[in-house]
Amino acid sequence: MGFTQNITKYLFSAFFVLLALTLSACTDSNNAKKSIDESDGIEADATAPTVSSTDPDDSATGFALNRSITALFSESLDPASVNRDSFTLTADLGVTEVSGTVSYSDKLATFSPENHLEADTFYTATLTTAVTDLAANALAADFVWTFKTGTVVATGPEPVNLRTAGDFVILTKTGVTNVPISVITGNIGASPITAAAMDEVTCSEMTGTIYGSNDAYTGSADTTCFAGSATDNTLVANAVLDMGTAYDDAAGRTTPDFTEEHAGDISNKTLAPGLYKWGTDVLISTTVTLSGSANDVWIFQVAGDVVQASNTQVSLIGGALAKNVFWQVGGGEGVVIGTDATFAGIVLAEKGVSVKTKATVNGRLLSQTAVTLQQNTVTEPEE
Repeated sequence: MGFTQNITKYLFSAFFVLLALTLSACTDSNNAKKSIDESDGIEADATAPTVSSTDPDDSATGFALNRSITALFSESLDPASVNRDSFTLTADLGVTEVSGTVSYSDKLATFSPENHLEADTFYTATLTTAVTDLAANALAADFVWTFKTGTVVATGPEPVNLRTAGDFVILTKTGVTNVPISVITGNIGASPITAAAMDEVTCSEMTGTIYGSNDAYTGSADTTCFAGSATDNTLVANAVLDMGTAYDDAAGRTTPDFTEEHAGDISNKTLAPGLYKWGTDVLISTTVTLSGSANDVWIFQVAGDVVQASNTQVSLIGGALAKNVFWQVGGGEGVVIGTDATFAGIVLAEKGVSVKTKATVNGRLLSQTAVTLQQNTVTEPEE
């Protein structure tokens, strides 16, 4: 009988030990899952989305009558929350509602009016608190801005929205090499490569900030122009993602106005605004002229390379602006700007950009590999 009692006591003890271990394991598992969920941001995201920028800007004037209105957000949104009820446009300071369609993609909300806007008219755009992010956080308050139209109907496609890549005059994935002295007006950045890949650009050459993926930039030992904190790392990484989005946007435009124009040799030609498509290289052996107004847009889709000869120009006349000229280039060499040449526009290159000795750029160099400079002047375009 004593033996039986001992066995029974032993079995009960073993059972309770096993039960305790099982409950402990479940608790640890739940805690681990909670920790993972929190690290993934599932429980932690309580931050309301904000509007980073708009086109047109608040209080802008002279807006073209046939352009869309856009708003860029600080984070991804719930696409279903961006609709005709949450994004509205009214004329005459809120009196008359404007008909149109609303779309959303990659943090960008777009209102496309059904008809041309009225000339010389004030418009009010509103994003309501019905707009939410992916964690259901709403805008903290309605976001409202106003602008006034001009009298011009723009020619050419809708401009490519660069998103935060538009905050950079030079942006790359694999760095910037430089033979001094260059003069750079605007921010430069590189990611994911180390910030040391921009060391050849020094602060004395910069009017702007150098943003890095880490804090490894040393330059000429003067690092006053450098930003390499964790926040800055994220900023430049997001800009590189936006560069890819802009490239895809430009490459994905359909129904070109001009196909294989001048067999790819645009030397000594005058080009009207529009969407151009080439399956070859594009050559600029003598000056090419882009003629149009300040609201007109050119998008050049180039499957090959763009090669500009020395001492030539991309000339803008009639009020045309470099910010409205987009060179989407898919060739293996990318864009080559010759010695003492003058280039204008926004480069969106799948590969590299090489700027030869003392060439001048009025625009942006956005490369998915590297940018090479040699005693150049690179200036961000007039907005």
